[in-house]
Amino acid sequence: MPVAASAIYFLNLRGDVLINRLYRDDVGGNMVDAFRMHIMQTKELGTCPVRQIGGCSFFYMRISNVYIVIVVSSNANVACAFKFVVEAVSLFKSYFGGAFDEDAIRNNFVLIYELLDEIMDFGYPQNLSPEILKLYITQEGVRSPFSSKPTDKPVPNATLQVTGAVGWRREGLSYKKNEVFLDIVESVNLLMSSKGSVLRCDVTGKVLMKCFLSGMPDLKLGLNDKIGLEKESQLKSRPTKSGKSIELDDVTFHQCVNLTRFNSEKTVSFVPPDGEFELMKYRITEGVTLPFRVLPTIKELGRTRMEVNVKVKSVFGAKMFALGVVIKIPVPKQTAKTSFQVTSGRAKYNASIDCLVWKIRKFPGQTEPTLSAEVELISTIAEKKSWTRPPIQMEFQVPMFTASGLRVRFLKVHLIMIHMFIVDSTGWYGRRVAIIRLSGLDILRKRVHMKSDARHE
Repeated sequence: MPVAASAIYFLNLRGDVLINRLYRDDVGGNMVDAFRMHIMQTKELGTCPVRQIGGCSFFYMRISNVYIVIVVSSNANVACAFKFVVEAVSLFKSYFGGAFDEDAIRNNFVLIYELLDEIMDFGYPQNLSPEILKLYITQEGVRSPFSSKPTDKPVPNATLQVTGAVGWRREGLSYKKNEVFLDIVESVNLLMSSKGSVLRCDVTGKVLMKCFLSGMPDLKLGLNDKIGLEKESQLKSRPTKSGKSIELDDVTFHQCVNLTRFNSEKTVSFVPPDGEFELMKYRITEGVTLPFRVLPTIKELGRTRMEVNVKVKSVFGAKMFALGVVIKIPVPKQTAKTSFQVTSGRAKYNASIDCLVWKIRKFPGQTEPTLSAEVELISTIAEKKSWTRPPIQMEFQVPMFTASGLRVRFLKVHLIMIHMFIVDSTGWYGRRVAIIRLSGLDILRKRVHMKSDARHE
């Protein structure tokens, strides 16, 4: 169930009410006094963002020098409440030129009241998209002198954008050059034992798109996921030869994706928003291909010396390379002096994090750079505690490589434009149909010219 807010307050750091809006009559007007006395004056603002006082719950968040407080008298979705606050702040910033603080609220209180009436109805969140709200709330806010100038231009057909099925895309978009950019960004979380066995591994990724297409295009994305390939083979009545298939554990789509078609056909079809957006997020826990293997050897030579040898092997292709590789090798806190020998990159000792930091700007595939270090320790009279040997940390970026094995099989873009025109003054008329199809990086354009014997009346 979505959050059913009884009231929302905007307070400054002193607790003064800047703006408030009551959506229900189940709470009194003195709720803000309870928030001041039991939360602000007791210095418990940073302990927990959710507090219960009497029979009401307070959800609050600090943005710049403003506290946004939502008062709820019944059971509500806390995550939905904070999501509403974040989206509302983004909406206000789009009207105020990127600024949201006490001065911006005081200068735009009339506009904020109008927006609060639109984005929440009887305590339930409504549409918070800046692109749609700017179509019929055209009042401009008082902008900061350091803010950028607005670039959004409202379109006349506001009713279709608010009530239509494609509210995230405006009508009448036109580009001289139709372009689509697709990127897959993944983050690998890995924990490996000293013997080389993987203890925990998962991959979280997202598919980013940037679309500059005219009209209302219909896109279809094909991935090598297991469920999608099985469904496609059933529809075609023959197995598909697409190589390795992967199994996606958790998938979250953008609102533009047709979920009904995805549930029935397991295909990602959508009408994209204009510009850059995040199409989907996913997580994979099995079948992960590790781009690197780290082989450490640490020897403690007495109480004052230590020898560290680390070999890092890249297992991806020789034509590929990693960028910004950072390897953090923990050492004891009583480290006094270090000396290094590396075959690639640079290394130094960082005393603030008690690590040997090895940086390699460009790491080619199928190579094995090594690091050899001699560490001198401070000898202490007190009883020495055994060193726990924390795990080695590694940060990197590998372009054109996915640890999960996810790859794009195809990207189809259907863009249809129809133009009617009169050929000459004799009454003959013609029709021109231009069909543009983008499949991957190939662009196919066809033009069909038709003439009819019927006369135009």
